[in-house]
Amino acid sequence: MILPSAIDAIGNTPLIDLSRITAALGLEGRILAKLDYLLPGFSKKDRAARAIVEAARADGSLAPGQPVVELTSGNMGTGLAIVCGILGHPFIAVMSRGNSVERARMMVALGAEVVLVDQAPGGVPGQVSGADLALVEAEAQRLTAARGAFRADQFAHPGNPAAHETGTGPEIWDQSGGSVEVFADFVGSGGTLAGAARFLSPRGVACYAVEPEGAEALAGGDMARPDHPIQGGGYAMAALTHLRDVPLAGYLAVSGTAARDHARLLARHEGLFAGYSAGANLAAAVQLSQGAERGRTVAIVLCDSGLKYLSTDLWPPVTAPVR
Repeated sequence: MILPSAIDAIGNTPLIDLSRITAALGLEGRILAKLDYLLPGFSKKDRAARAIVEAARADGSLAPGQPVVELTSGNMGTGLAIVCGILGHPFIAVMSRGNSVERARMMVALGAEVVLVDQAPGGVPGQVSGADLALVEAEAQRLTAARGAFRADQFAHPGNPAAHETGTGPEIWDQSGGSVEVFADFVGSGGTLAGAARFLSPRGVACYAVEPEGAEALAGGDMARPDHPIQGGGYAMAALTHLRDVPLAGYLAVSGTAARDHARLLARHEGLFAGYSAGANLAAAVQLSQGAERGRTVAIVLCDSGLKYLSTDLWPPVTAPVR
């Protein structure tokens, strides 16, 4: 099949049985991984980018040729750079300097203008906090007004969860033959979890939110350590629009170390080179398989590519010459 553009390649990613990991860890049940890091922008955010831009063009809130602005950790920005470039909209990505440099370079390569915002005092490169995100949000608002742009607003636009209610959720259900019993996802904007849960929960699937340890705002838990290395989420934001009235079975906390270790497990045991949030999702699935959901089939999303973290501590350094 020949597709008319990269936009048409967004969706229908494979679902993989992580049988080697479950065997290595001695787990009962199954863990299934949706490979959204194989989308054109190497992340699940391509789905929301497409849905938001297409909805805005359809309802007239985005005029032909009008610029688009969005705050991003890099993944939503990459998806928007692809969609906007193909559909003829200049795109301005606003990102914290705390995010990995690979993300900014990829967006520039795709034609985006990237505006980097300094971190809040005391900020740590590679660890983007809620305070850092607030500075990025303020700059995104300023640029939206100054450029006469459309604000994609992934934290509020209904196109974000809609992309997963009509895409990710049904795909997981169909690809698993209706066998999935549990779904867990690391929360950034909350769009993936909200949309997938709206589809999967009525079918008896228990859906869980995954947060970083020390930034457990949704669960009303520990908030003492809001800085963490899991880029793209865990900003200690309890009031996420997309998750209002979404039926959740519970909340899971994952440390940065556990996310890192489980991302490395994915690479070594399954040949799946994914990022920090994918590692967090696997760590959460392992928690569930060892506890409340023992023996059941758990589905997760591998949110983005490990290629976006080569400058971070996610991957061990090369200590000998590569031959």
